[in-house]
Amino acid sequence: MSTVTLSINETNTVVDRLVNFFVEHEDLRTKNWFLSNAPGPLFTILAVYLYFCLYAGPRWMRDRKPFELKNTLLVYNAIQVVLSWVLFYEGYKGGWGGHYNFKCQPVLYATDPISMRMARAVWLYYIAKITELLDTVFFVLRKKDRQISFLHLYHHTLMPVCAFIGVKYFAGGHGTLLGFINSFIHIIMYAYYLLSAMGPKVQKYLWWKKYITILQIVQFLIIFVHTLQVQFQPSCNFPKPIAALLTFNAGLFTYMFSSFYVKNYNKEQKRASLKKKADAAAAAALKQD
Repeated sequence: MSTVTLSINETNTVVDRLVNFFVEHEDLRTKNWFLSNAPGPLFTILAVYLYFCLYAGPRWMRDRKPFELKNTLLVYNAIQVVLSWVLFYEGYKGGWGGHYNFKCQPVLYATDPISMRMARAVWLYYIAKITELLDTVFFVLRKKDRQISFLHLYHHTLMPVCAFIGVKYFAGGHGTLLGFINSFIHIIMYAYYLLSAMGPKVQKYLWWKKYITILQIVQFLIIFVHTLQVQFQPSCNFPKPIAALLTFNAGLFTYMFSSFYVKNYNKEQKRASLKKKADAAAAAALKQD
């Protein structure tokens, strides 16, 4: 009986510490900003998103022809390019252009112009992650089911949650390097999607898609190292549990994106090599005839 009581007390202590940790670190600067006060609205959006993409959308599209959405995609991707550029610029001016320390950058809950600039950038990044849910919605409407992989859904669902935690508790500091680098990569990625939406005449020049995946892998490797090193700095005032969570997430994404690359692009190269050999053999046979 005493063992059970002890176990319950230990559990309560852990829960209390966890609650106190998040209460103490709540960022009062962002508390009243749109969709930032409580997780309820975000989880509702994500639940509707997953329900539509996994069940309602495919069922509704089953007997319908895919939508082309060319003009919609052109506008959407152009907006995402501009938004990503703004986020990259604000991240640079708000800290990573010289104000922040790459080894250890604590969260400064200050209200000076530079600190508030980074806080607003973190909030805008959070909103951007919500708008990017439309990527999957467009796949469903265009019947691009092959694009809706577990990696795609996991990535698009988890990133808004991570961004919410950032804007509510850590709107600045060490963890914002992820958003800064990610925004740069998204400039390139959505520029690719924008050009791809222009049709076959442009698509034939878009040979560099796989390099976007390589950039994403490099991004997560950088974040893995950047957050891991916090654990070995006793004097670093950035919360180590949050750094550990970011390290784990970066490691997981590194593995998942690397697996995606091997599965899709290595096989593609092998197919191209086999086709080249087959064509060469066919040409040699014709010469003999």
